[in-house]
Amino acid sequence: MTTLPDFRLETHFSKWEFKAKYHMTASDAESMSMRDLLAMATPEEREAFEDMWLGYTETFGAPNLRETIATLYDNRSANEVLCFAGASEGIFAANSVILDKDSHAIVVTPNYQSHETLPMAICEATGVPLEPDNGWSLDIDRIADAIRPNTKLVTINFPHNPTGAILPLGRYQALIELCRKHGIYILHDEIFHGLGQTGTQHLPYVADEYERGLSLNVMSKAYGLPGLRIGWIACADKEVISKMERMKHYLSICNSGPSERLAEIALHNREKLLKRNCQIVDENLLKWDGFFERYPKLFDWQRPDGSCMAFPRYKGSEGVETFCRCLVEESGILFLPSTIYRSELSATPTDRFRLGFGRKGLDEGIAVLNAHMKKYLS
Repeated sequence: MTTLPDFRLETHFSKWEFKAKYHMTASDAESMSMRDLLAMATPEEREAFEDMWLGYTETFGAPNLRETIATLYDNRSANEVLCFAGASEGIFAANSVILDKDSHAIVVTPNYQSHETLPMAICEATGVPLEPDNGWSLDIDRIADAIRPNTKLVTINFPHNPTGAILPLGRYQALIELCRKHGIYILHDEIFHGLGQTGTQHLPYVADEYERGLSLNVMSKAYGLPGLRIGWIACADKEVISKMERMKHYLSICNSGPSERLAEIALHNREKLLKRNCQIVDENLLKWDGFFERYPKLFDWQRPDGSCMAFPRYKGSEGVETFCRCLVEESGILFLPSTIYRSELSATPTDRFRLGFGRKGLDEGIAVLNAHMKKYLS
């Protein structure tokens, strides 16, 4: 088995996420306590949670949870949903069953690292960079040029990590038609679907739009419940679903039963959760607008299309790596420098950093950041 490279983002978080006082680069929305989530449950759901048997659950996921997940989609049923222990397990399973050593994959860059390193560990891969000067959009002609006779998979992610970009609908539809023409699967990482400024228009789920589309989602990001470790893939191709289920036998075997019950409660209240989280985004974006207005010579700021992340440019002479290191070491402020998102497949920006705005309590962090910047400029 190929040895996978160090996972730069997770290694960085392992060092700093729980040590830094101000976690200002988080990609998840505001979470909640077990008590608050259970307060949303019906009496029947609460009783079922408290009385549940703590044995193994079904590898596919609890039937009631899969039925609930299926309601997110227009055209998918419960038997076209496979649950995972988080989104990362789904990424691993999808790449493992679709690709082999004779395949070829196409991935957008920059991206969450496993979307690149996992296909590269299996077969040849081509990176197609998003265009920062065009709203981080994707050139569909470049995808077409990258296609080979053995291309099996195209991986995309909108709203995008780390830029928050959402692909224009026309380009999205053109990509689907291109992949349909060539019989190529699309793995769409849709984990930020539903999260952004109030009124954000999200793309339709790829599993609803394309017979070879795999919709990856999770409770962690838009719903703000990463502690549940519940993710899923929806796909009309039941053979792929079956192969991933058999791959899961080598991985988690099944999900946590209590987490499945809690995820079902959360999804029954998804509109309330998403409304709350989008309102937090609304409030925090105004605060970031105000911060960046004070330092136009040091930063280029552009509001993202969706999610709770942005990827501003840092223009200081010392570079973004040094800027982020000094921030966390001297002031306890955690950002992700763009070097975390470097790609082996294409050039990626080296002068940006990821910031987050999906959680409450941003004011104190921005105040400390302002104090740091005043010292820097003095």
